This record gives sequence, structure tokens and C-alpha cells, in this order.
Amino acid sequence: MSFPELPTPLDAALTQRGYTALTAVQASVIEPETRGRDLVVSARTGSGKTVAFGLAIGLDVLADGGAFPPAGAPLALVIAPTRELALQVSRELEWLFAGLNVRINTCVGGMDPSKERRALYQGAHIVVGTPGRLRDHLERGALDLSSLRFAVLDEADEMLDMGFRDDLEEILDATPGERRTLLFSATMPKPIVALAKRYQRDALRISTVGDDQGHGDIVYQAIAVTPADIENAVINLLRFHEAETAMLFCATRDNVRHLHAGLVERGFAAVALSGEHSQTERNQALQALRDKRARVCVATDVAARGIDIASLSLVVHVEIPRDAEALQHRSGRTGRAGKKGTAVIIVPYPRRRRVEMMLRGAKINAEWIDAPTPETIRQQDRDRLLTTLMEPIESSEEERALAAKLLEVKSAEELALALVRAHASRLPNPEELIDLSAKPGAPLREPHHRAGFDDVVWFRMDIGRRQNADPRWLLPLLCRRGHITKNEIGAIRIAANETFFQIPRAMEARFKESLARTAVPGGEDESGITIEPSPETPRDTARENRRSGPPSEPHRGPVRHERPRPEPYARPHSASPGAAPAQGGEERRPAPYKAKPGPGGKPPFKGKPGPGGKPPFKGKPHRKGPRPA
Repeated sequence: MSFPELPTPLDAALTQRGYTALTAVQASVIEPETRGRDLVVSARTGSGKTVAFGLAIGLDVLADGGAFPPAGAPLALVIAPTRELALQVSRELEWLFAGLNVRINTCVGGMDPSKERRALYQGAHIVVGTPGRLRDHLERGALDLSSLRFAVLDEADEMLDMGFRDDLEEILDATPGERRTLLFSATMPKPIVALAKRYQRDALRISTVGDDQGHGDIVYQAIAVTPADIENAVINLLRFHEAETAMLFCATRDNVRHLHAGLVERGFAAVALSGEHSQTERNQALQALRDKRARVCVATDVAARGIDIASLSLVVHVEIPRDAEALQHRSGRTGRAGKKGTAVIIVPYPRRRRVEMMLRGAKINAEWIDAPTPETIRQQDRDRLLTTLMEPIESSEEERALAAKLLEVKSAEELALALVRAHASRLPNPEELIDLSAKPGAPLREPHHRAGFDDVVWFRMDIGRRQNADPRWLLPLLCRRGHITKNEIGAIRIAANETFFQIPRAMEARFKESLARTAVPGGEDESGITIEPSPETPRDTARENRRSGPPSEPHRGPVRHERPRPEPYARPHSASPGAAPAQGGEERRPAPYKAKPGPGGKPPFKGKPGPGGKPPFKGKPHRKGPRPA
């Protein structure tokens, strides 16, 4: 399809790339009223913003003389928050300006700065980079912005969130005042508005983001699982969808490393992408995804922006995003340029309410579904295999000869069975999950009921109250021994010399295996504690049964001697007429009266006890004269 409103080189580049129509944001920036003006563009991720500002730059430059001038001081500067996004922008601009001999230099962290400086000294038309590296080249004198005509801030909101405000201000302050400033951002918080007012003149606001819905090309789903089943849920999702390319987002580098190792061990072709990898390793991982040598990418939020892989159709939020904006940017790696995609959020069931609030804040309608079960996955495998085998086959002479030779020694049924078995053998096995997902609109937990504990088994430990058993240290012990979390332990009943606790029946086999691996018979630490299935369910009346039953074995700890209690005080007969004498028939007199010290610390009057053991007369001392008798 032709684009007559564009110059011939740009029209040819879009046609060769397979464009049949411009996206909303691309069509907006080439309207006549936008020519020569500063722009504040708000558009969803994956809507073609890079091509949009590339078209804006190309239209203005080519309008002067129909071609770009010789390379020298850059005419356009594009600032992006991350290395991946900067490299992605550079690749997009290269094919867009391929017929115009435009020189594009990229300046990002992780690359050799000396090579970048040499390339800048040789001249460039467009420079693409990250704020920190561009500021470094500017301060060293390698980046000359005196001839700059365009300053583009891509994903400006993310740059401010990452703390690049000072870098951006220093770079923009070094640019000519008559430049055009194009600000592109998926969201428009107040700091972005303030930045636009400071560095733009009469900017035109363009928004292609609907206020009432999320990304229309992405199907959002949410799955509630137990915390210990998160990795198993990831495996089942990958097996169920069998996406051509999938991206899994974790919160930390350690979690990326752990999940990536687990997937590779199970047979998935996976790569990792996080801040601990060098730029060369990142480029190799992304290239493996584009070349189809890898189908799964495990990444931190460093890959939430700037990753554009055409075949990426599945995004899995292994760990909940920090906010609604991160959720949208992660999910925006799929459903790009009009293609459909799926974003799945794996939610530990205690945090479901938080996720529902996040989805409401992002105005995203997510469908709460059950995690794929092994039987569902196997049915999907059978359907996919039948669909693949029913497709027309174009074969060579060698392949037909091999097929005929196989038919001579094997029947068609045997060959079909061998084909099915070979297909199944290359697929990782699905995992059994505890079904905890709630239906939409249903309460998370019924009153006085814990989800997932409808069917439980009882285990016992050979320690109880006499061994100071307490849930505060029993729970961590069970988590370490059984490789579970405290949310997967039900009721705990502590008896005199044993303790009973509940485990969901679906986890029984795995729990037993972990106990066997962590047990050390006769060990003096927690590994020596016996934990085994209980032959019977403990009763609530265990305490009464213990009291009425036979005496338990004596305590073997150190003997604590009770101190003798003092005999009770016995009043004299005279204190209460008619009172009986104290036990033992011996009367006791009260202790002699102890007067308090007088004023000024003088010793108190020492009177003799009165008759019958009464205290002496308490007279007040006089300053002068004798004391009263």
C-alpha cells in the first residue's frame, strides 16, 4: 500500500516493511497542524511510537531540500530510559531511513565509550542513547548539540521514575532554544507535565489512549495458586499455550536465575535477561529469541520496555508487578502493532485482593481462571498434534523413499504410535497443582474455612508440650523439612509428647519425599525429629483423654525443688475475742512496732510496746519543750 502524504523514501520503507496502514499515533504526528510544533504524545506501549517520531523527523528534514545534509553535528537526539529500548529505537530508525543514507549512532551503557566517542567525532545525523551515557559524552565534549533541531524523549515517565531528571535537564539545557521537542510517554503524571512546560513552547497534546479500558489487543487473565505452586503454574502455562515466544517477568535477579535454571532443567529453550548480564549477553539473549533458538525469556523489569519481538504472544507475570503502570508496560511486550497477545498474572491466593485493586486502578478487566491441569494440557497436545499432522506436506524424493522403506517393515498404526510417542517425549511433563482459584465474584474464603483444606491428611511429630513444642518454631521447622510454606499447613494439635498437623492431600506425596530427603535418623538437631503420617485423626478431646488416661513417663529434665511456704500468720487470742487459736495451738505475737523517722531525719521516738502487744503512743515531736508523756 502506498502512503502519498509521505516523502518517497519513507513511503518505500514502510511498504517494504509490510505496512498497510499507519497506526493512530503515527497518523497523528504527520497531520498538517503538527508540522513544526512541539508535541506531547500519550500512546500505549506497542503502538508504533518509534516510527511515529521517525516520520516527524523525516518530514521536517526532507521538506528543506529533499535529502539529509552530510553527517556532522547531530540533527536529532533521541533519549530512552534503558539500553534495550535505545537499541530497539536505533534498529527501527535504521530501516525507516535506509534509503536516505542516514547515519545513526547509539550511545548506551555497557558499550565501549571510546568507540562511541570516535563515532560521534566522525559525524552523525541522529544520536540515540540513554541519559547517563549521553550526559557523559556531553561533559567530555564528544557530543555537540549546537545544530540540534529535534529532541525526542521516549518513555519520559520511566526516565523520571528511574531518577534521570538531572541528566535530562542538563542535556536539554545544552540544546538550542529553537529546537522541536517531542515528548512521548505511555502515561502523563505531573512531573511529565512540569517537564513539558519548562522545555516546550506551545506544545500540542496528542493522546491515543482510551480512558475507559486497557490495551485492546491483550487478553488479561489471572490465576490464583498456592505460593509453593508458582513455578509449577509457570510450567503448566508454558505447556498449555505452547507460545512461539513467551516472556516471564520476575521481581529480582535471584528469582530470574532460579526460574531460568529450573526451566532449562525441565527441557525448555530459555534465556535470562536481568541487570546482572552485560550488554553483550543481553543482545545475545534477544537475538536467540528472534532467531527462534529460544522460546522463553525470563526477565526482570529491565525488559519491560524496549523489547519488541514480533513472535511474542504470551507474557506471564510470575511475580506481581509493583503497580498498575508496571503491569501495563510488562504486558505491552505482547499485543504490539495490531497483533493479539495474552498476559497472565500468577497470584498467590493471599494477595488476590491486592491484584484486584491493581486491575481496577488500571481499568483492566482480567478473567480469573483455573490453572491448567495436566489432563487439560495433554488434551491440548493431542489437538495440536492432530492439527499439525492434518496439514499438507511438501516432501522431497529422499523423504518419500524413507517413508516407503518404513512402511515395508512397520504397519501404518505402528508408525503412527511411534510418531505420537516421539512427539510426547520432547515435551516437558506438566505439574500437579492444588486447585485454589476462585470463580469471579465469589468470596476469597468462606467464613471459618481455609481454601485448599477441604481434603487433608494428618501427620504427627514425636515432640509435644513436654518438649516445649510451640507453633512459633514448629512452623519454620516444617517448612524447612517439608519444603512448603506456612500457608500450606493446616490445623496444628499439640499433645503431651506428640504433635499433629494437617497437609492438603494433593501435596502429600511431595511432602513425604521432602521429609525423607531431609531426615537424619538419630540426628541431634531438627533432622532427627520423626515426622510421619498419622494412622488416625487426633480428637479435640485429647487433653481430657490425657488427663484421664495412664500417667505419662516422668519428666527427664532437671529437678526443680519447691521452696517451703511460710506458715500462715496467726492472730493472738486477744485480737479477736472468741477466735480459735492458730493451727498447732501456739499463739504468735505481732512484730514490734517500727516507727518512721521524724522530720529532718531525726531518729523516731522509741516507745515501748503497749499492753497486749499494742503499738506505743505515736506522739508528734515539738520544736521546744519536752515531749509529751
